[in-house]
Amino acid sequence: MAGKTAVGQPAPAKAKTNGAQAKEDQTTFAEHVPHGRLTAQRGLYAGPSPIVSKDLYSEVLEGVVNRGRDGVTLEPSARVSGNTYFGRFPASYWQRWTKVRQVRVEAVVSGAGQLAVRASDVEGEPRTIEAREVEGADGAVVAFDVKIDKFYDGGALWLDLETQAGQRLTVERVRWTVEPPEKIRPTAVTICTMNRADDCLKNLQALAGDLQSLDTLDAIYVADQGTDRVDSREGFAQVAADLGDKLKYITQPNLGGAGGFTRGLYEVAGHTETEHANVLFMDDDVLLEPDLVVRMTAFSNMAANPVIVGGQMLNLLHPHQLHVGAEYARLEKLEPGVPVEHSLHTADLLGVDEETGEPNRQEKRLDAGYNGWWSCLIPYEVVKAIGYPMPFFFQWDDAEYSYRARAHGFPTVTLPGAGVWHADFHWKDWDEWHRYFNLRNSIITAALHSDFNLNVVCRTLMAQVVRYLLGMQYGLTHTLIKAVEDFLEGPSILEDGGVAAMQEIRAIRAQYPETKRHDATEVPGIASNDIGIINAAPRPALQRLILVKRVFDRLRGRSRFALGAVPNDEAHWWHVALFDTAVVTDASQEGVRVRKYDRERMFELGKRAMKTLNRLRKEGHAVQAQYKRALPQLTSRENWKRLYRL
Repeated sequence: MAGKTAVGQPAPAKAKTNGAQAKEDQTTFAEHVPHGRLTAQRGLYAGPSPIVSKDLYSEVLEGVVNRGRDGVTLEPSARVSGNTYFGRFPASYWQRWTKVRQVRVEAVVSGAGQLAVRASDVEGEPRTIEAREVEGADGAVVAFDVKIDKFYDGGALWLDLETQAGQRLTVERVRWTVEPPEKIRPTAVTICTMNRADDCLKNLQALAGDLQSLDTLDAIYVADQGTDRVDSREGFAQVAADLGDKLKYITQPNLGGAGGFTRGLYEVAGHTETEHANVLFMDDDVLLEPDLVVRMTAFSNMAANPVIVGGQMLNLLHPHQLHVGAEYARLEKLEPGVPVEHSLHTADLLGVDEETGEPNRQEKRLDAGYNGWWSCLIPYEVVKAIGYPMPFFFQWDDAEYSYRARAHGFPTVTLPGAGVWHADFHWKDWDEWHRYFNLRNSIITAALHSDFNLNVVCRTLMAQVVRYLLGMQYGLTHTLIKAVEDFLEGPSILEDGGVAAMQEIRAIRAQYPETKRHDATEVPGIASNDIGIINAAPRPALQRLILVKRVFDRLRGRSRFALGAVPNDEAHWWHVALFDTAVVTDASQEGVRVRKYDRERMFELGKRAMKTLNRLRKEGHAVQAQYKRALPQLTSRENWKRLYRL
């Protein structure tokens, strides 16, 4: 029934716990008294994996240089710059969001050479803050105290090194530190995992291997929702021993990313003596730079007011690429992941901007709308004020939570230089079952956090329907229709956290042949040698005119090509609509999808889509009110306790 939630229903039987979870029950999170200065970030000279270019950490400008993880050696007549993605200290963000007005950069130095602290402004113009020559040093500590006072709109700080002829310089243990607060927030990392045991174990090992540097980290929660469990791996016992009481391994029902990440918030909230605690979400399949924890927790500790701190995503298949500098969502157009103005997007961090020829560096300070949960730190004050995430299963849970937090005075800050590597999004095909959750949850989020202009929303959805039908993506069209229908069911659709919806949409999509991927040499009913590539024409100048023409041709059953192969990056609606049968490369590049013109299905789905969107136009605001009324219950601790079967 529309508007009804199951929050008040009896809780199911308790989930199975294990020894690690029993230990967790004894944990109490409390603030710490600082011991010395707070490390804001480390100066590193190599990444956590050989696949990562050292140039992301420091750039060799001249001469022979040996770069290691925690130090660098310059031979005579060499120059090294820290004006790189991981080498820069994001001074602009620290000036805007924290009370810190001075940072100390210090290093352990041996040999002879020059150390210089340099800065950039909003235009990227460099300036030298201070330089110092050393001679005959042997493990000497060199420190610079630098003001954070001219960076409000943009700019960063970094450390440059140089030797002259006859000089040799080794610099180690570079640290950027600040005066600590009176108390340090306890922080728990939460990793949500589902049948990615090996990936999750690697990240636990990375944290264990750097644990001495992660002194602000109190606990690591692993919410394992899979059948191929992390604790089944040979290396788990060792990493559990290395992490000791910090590791809290929990098994629970599969509630998607929302349920996995929320478990960390739930556990910390149940075992804290202070509201000044942090929970840092982290995907299970990232390549982790452990210094991310240092940088994000330090920033949160020094923030003038509680903020959500987001880490950036770098593309794992192209480790030198930044996915996006900061992003927001166009809520009523149901569009996530929109780069904010001046943001880098799929940018080569080792290259230059094609238009300006300038290096791709993040100089301008940006305000984010939300941050993906590949790495995102949430202060407990936010949970106290706004509740827990929506039980969305996954997709849009991160955006919805940030927009809800912003409405209560908690902005999201995406912190440059705090990055993890995650699988490139554009290598994931849009025509998958998870598109249902993307669509349904985007509509719910728009209903909760925008004016919800139904003319705009329905026009956006109808445009997608037309493109999908022209592209012979009938399963994807049905996916969209189902998402809208379930939104109209009201909040009751969220009562089980998304498990039934996941099963149902997979069963629906199984009825459509084009949703299945095939090997290119084993396409059902089509000889491999008969499939030749037919390339697309450029994007039409008069798109509306071409759209009308393609629609009329489809209605009359007319096509230009009987059969052809279409590369993924050319599978535009205006091109695929010319085929009776199009063999389209999957975005993963691991196979192909066969799209076949089906006039009967096209008419059936088109009519159903129009009927459903007319319902949305008429009933949308009433359903919007239902979601708003149900929001406190859906995001309550009691509801999540029920979903966890506790």
